[in-house]
Amino acid sequence: MEAVNFLSIATIAFLGSFGHCIGMCGGIVLAYTGTKVHPQWNAVHQSTAHLLYSLGRVTTYTVMGALFGYLGSVATFSGYTVAALFIFAGGVMILTGLSIMGKVKFLTLIEHSLMKSHWYQKSFRAIMHDRSLFSFYLLGMLNGLLPCGFVYFFAVTAASTMSPFWGAVVMLVFGLSTVPALFSLGFFTGMMQKGSLRKTMVTLASVAVIVYGLFMIADAVKFIRHPERSLLHCCD
Repeated sequence: MEAVNFLSIATIAFLGSFGHCIGMCGGIVLAYTGTKVHPQWNAVHQSTAHLLYSLGRVTTYTVMGALFGYLGSVATFSGYTVAALFIFAGGVMILTGLSIMGKVKFLTLIEHSLMKSHWYQKSFRAIMHDRSLFSFYLLGMLNGLLPCGFVYFFAVTAASTMSPFWGAVVMLVFGLSTVPALFSLGFFTGMMQKGSLRKTMVTLASVAVIVYGLFMIADAVKFIRHPERSLLHCCD
């Protein structure tokens, strides 16, 4: 993976977090803010709670990235296989961008509600009634498991690295890039739910997502032309 790839991942995740992530997870953030955060807590204590929640999500994403990176490593046999994976990832990214724009219902179709499962509801209720700081971390880890089309794309990207380490790094960068939006939402109780800021971020994220999808498909063409090339030189 090249630096430009990680810059693209960070940019897309950051912009997308102000659009799709706030829309998808904003309700959960506001719910735990109203239930678990005590009004008498000072700013430092509240900030720590919100950061621990985000750290929990990032932990789940990083482990997920390592697993997908490993799966990518054992499933890859040739440059043509890499090309197929890149085409799939690029196609998913383009559909994700169009879905964020509201042009297609791609994300809606693949985001099944894990929250309806008995196991998730029981765990969620137990953690929501616990006000210890560690419970915020556990809640973040739990919510990191929620099905999300945006997460799915980056998981596929992690698989395309064909490495548990780089797969984990991809998801780590993704997770960290979503922290500012969800932290701000929790701290300022939904100021970003409405208005022109969220609309602008959604538009920018959509365009960035589609461009990056086209970028990955272009890389796939290079692998088809030169199947012997290394993934580490995918941006040459």
